Amino acid sequence: MTNMKPTLDINLAGIRMKNPVMVASGTFGYGPEYAELVDLNKLGAIVVKGISLEPWAGNKTPRMVEVSGGLINAIGLQNPGTKGFTEKYMPFLRKYDVPVIVNIWGKTLEEYIAVAEWFEKVEGVHALEINISCPNVKAGGSSFGVHLDSTARVVAGVRAKTKLPIIPKLAPNVSDIGAFAKVCEDNGADAISLINSFPAMAIDIETRKPILANISGGLSGPAIHPIALKLVYEAAKAVNIPLIAIGGITSAKEAIEFMIAGASAVSVGTANFIEPRTSLQVVEGISDYLIRHNMTKVQDLVRSIKL
Repeated sequence: MTNMKPTLDINLAGIRMKNPVMVASGTFGYGPEYAELVDLNKLGAIVVKGISLEPWAGNKTPRMVEVSGGLINAIGLQNPGTKGFTEKYMPFLRKYDVPVIVNIWGKTLEEYIAVAEWFEKVEGVHALEINISCPNVKAGGSSFGVHLDSTARVVAGVRAKTKLPIIPKLAPNVSDIGAFAKVCEDNGADAISLINSFPAMAIDIETRKPILANISGGLSGPAIHPIALKLVYEAAKAVNIPLIAIGGITSAKEAIEFMIAGASAVSVGTANFIEPRTSLQVVEGISDYLIRHNMTKVQDLVRSIKL
């Protein structure tokens, strides 16, 4: 065993990060919500809640429910829009020495492109995470991220309008995650986030009504980790660009599993609601693991699975 402190910093698609642990979009607000609980400067990156071109009210309540092993949410991507976010939150985020990744979404391809063009001009934005699991109004309510052609169009469209690193966030409910990862890589993605939450629902057995006003929502939390792990492993076999793994991380163990399977970085999500310092605990746990296994840098973990 070595007593030398391992190197945790990484270069993720041109984004310099102090460590590979970030916080997932939708679970950390826009930064100020957690600033008194977590030292933001110790995070690898902050991925802010999804931003659309115009302000969006989200879904009716109730829109969150705890279930066995996780959480189902149907927030509906409530946000202040590009102008509101930039004016209210970017001055705060610029005070910190941590990369800011803005999650973006749109109801149409044109909206995705317009949001990307907006953030291309905003100081302090280091990358764009493209949420392609949103309703596609022009396609009858289906999602961009469950069709290869629409996934390709969104990624290529955003790529053409920004020099920022772009990171598509993949939907889990597809037949071949490797094919979707590859089409993102082929159309200019710099990295890939996976996975988004799983479609799910809950019923109140006394009233026999859905608990969520939206009827269904997205399942996240510990229950989805083994499934997310397999999807990361499959995606890693299909592409060469970096992967950011998301899904049920509650400790360093899950994060390390993701990295062994092929992820270059990880994102802590639902656990932020339970223990706000989870991300920092994961950083410490990864460092301890590297020391115990005589590894000098965190990159030694990536794609190190033994078959």
